[in-house]
This record gives sequence, C-alpha cells and structure tokens, in this order.
Amino acid sequence: MDLTFQPILGLAATVVLAFALRTFHHPLIRKAGAVLILVASYCSGLLLLKSHLGGIAAVVAWFLFPWFELLTRIRSLRMPIHKELSHVSPPSAMRFPELAGLTTEIEAEGFEYVDDTGWVWEGMNQFYRLFYHESRRTEAAICLAEQNELGLSYVSLTSRHEDGTILRTWNYPFSETMAMSPRVQINPAPMAASFEELLDLHEQFLISKRIDSSALPKLAPEEIPAAIASEIRDQVDHNLSRGLISPTGDDTFRYSWRGLVFLWAQFVKDMVRLS
Repeated sequence: MDLTFQPILGLAATVVLAFALRTFHHPLIRKAGAVLILVASYCSGLLLLKSHLGGIAAVVAWFLFPWFELLTRIRSLRMPIHKELSHVSPPSAMRFPELAGLTTEIEAEGFEYVDDTGWVWEGMNQFYRLFYHESRRTEAAICLAEQNELGLSYVSLTSRHEDGTILRTWNYPFSETMAMSPRVQINPAPMAASFEELLDLHEQFLISKRIDSSALPKLAPEEIPAAIASEIRDQVDHNLSRGLISPTGDDTFRYSWRGLVFLWAQFVKDMVRLS
C-alpha cells in the first residue's frame, strides 16, 4: 500500500468510528464520538495545510459555526417588547400530536385545565395550554414554540412565592435564549421521562429551597395568563437593562452585539452538553 494514503485511510476510519459512536444512546459513548469528530477535524486541517495551526483552526471552526446563523437570521430578527396573551385555538393533532397525551398525563395528577392561550408575531407562534393544582399551588403548562414551520414543545411546572420569586421546573432541552429575570429560578430536567417524574423533580426542587407548596399563596386560575405576560415583560426589561437586547422602534427589540455573544455562548454550551 502507498504510504501516502495511510493518513487518509486512518482519517476515514476515525470519521466512520466517530459517527458509529454517535448512534449509541449512552451519553459517554456519544461524547466519545463527538471528541473523535474533533480529532478528525484536527487531522484534516493538519493534512491539508501541513500545519498544527491548520488543525487547530479546523477544530475552532466547529465552535464558530453558529456565528453564521447569528449574523444573518438572528441579527435581523425583531421581537415585540409587549407580548399580550390571548385565548387561542389549540394546534391540530398534525401540528402537535403529543398535546392530547400530555393533557391526559397532567390531568391524571390532579391538575385542572385553565385555558389555551398564546401569542403570534410575524411567523412566530407561542402556544400554552395551562393547568392549575390548587392544593399544590402549582401551575403546569404545555408549551409549543413554532417558527417557520419548525416547532419545539416542552412542559413546565411553576410555583410562585409570596416574595415574588418564581420557581420553575421544565424539560426544555436547550439553554435559554435570553437571560432569566433574577426572580426566576430554573430547575432544568430535560431527561424527565414523564410528567409524573417532572412533578417529583419539582417537589424536590421546592424542598431544596425549603418551601412548603401548601404554604404558597393561592392564585386564581384566570390570573395565570396575566402572570405569564408580566413575567415575560420582566425578562425583556432585564435583558434591556443588561444590554443584551436593544429597542428598534415600533415597540420591538433585537439582539445587540453583546446579546449575540451571549447567544453564541449558549449555543456552545448546548453543543458541549448535548454532544
């Protein structure tokens, strides 16, 4: 065999092994596959440019890739400063096939249906199906975020303390796209396999904060949409004060350069965590 082909064959074998490891469900094996992809990238840069700097540049390129999306679509994105929630019709079973099953799970745990609400803005659609458990003083929400025919669903549990602190457990799989208000404490549970497990994790979260759910203030179910809208506005105000977003007129905002760096850091965090 021509020795000049050995590095290429070795690189090809590394790539094949990397993608094979990525097919496994065990997180450590999948992360090993991700590491091998970076190794293969380094070797590619080394072979092409005959320089270790070329290899390093090939690895760094993976972490700089999100900037293409940030500088094109995200930078031009405009969002409303004020988001008023209103009653909406639920999405069809074709758009959100999990809605009926999640509703059954939540109601089986004693939560009562409150409303279907949300907001729509220039191709973006946010849907919430809200529930409330009076004795637990806890809200549940089935959420569907859609943009350009792409959708992401998740479930959240929220308890509101009398001092204004909001404690939330959710299975949202990614890092937040805006900084959370200081009064919101998030307990991420992306691996929760069921609503029952999510509820158990939320109870443990409250216990860790030394909060008895039965001692939390009662919230009239019809007040929940207004509470969510107020929380969204607080988050927007917090990000405006931090300089992560900037007003653009017509009651809208966009991400500032500082905000784009924040988003990039969130993307990199997810790349590492989900690899």
